[in-house]
Amino acid sequence: MTNIGGAARASGVSIKMIRYYESIGLIGPVARTAAGYRVYGEDDVRTLRFVRHARTLGFAMPKIAALLALWRDRDRDNAAVRRLAENHLAELQAQIAALEGVRFALRHLIGSCARGRRAHCPILATIADGPPGKRRRAPESRPG
Repeated sequence: MTNIGGAARASGVSIKMIRYYESIGLIGPVARTAAGYRVYGEDDVRTLRFVRHARTLGFAMPKIAALLALWRDRDRDNAAVRRLAENHLAELQAQIAALEGVRFALRHLIGSCARGRRAHCPILATIADGPPGKRRRAPESRPG
């Protein structure tokens, strides 16, 4: 048994996040001393480590809650765990593809930006107007 500081050290989860996880029900209410201090057991620390590792893999809180429920269920169907992981991987691949597009666009913009003093800057123009093909109607007047 340990206090919240010990649980934080043992799990690698900050005290603030431990309190947050408890407040949203991700971890159950923990035992308290007569003085009202939280007391964490080894199972609580294992759960906190599980949450930290799931976050490292990029899972969002609702999916972490689902993973925790599956982890705790010894009669679980592992196909459900696999589906959750496969869906998460597909989402990550879509995010990576979107970021690759952003990287390509930024490289192109940087390449088209002349050095030195010029009134027109393609980087600033694109940020102001939006990317080609998605630009809105130009406003009546633009600042400087």
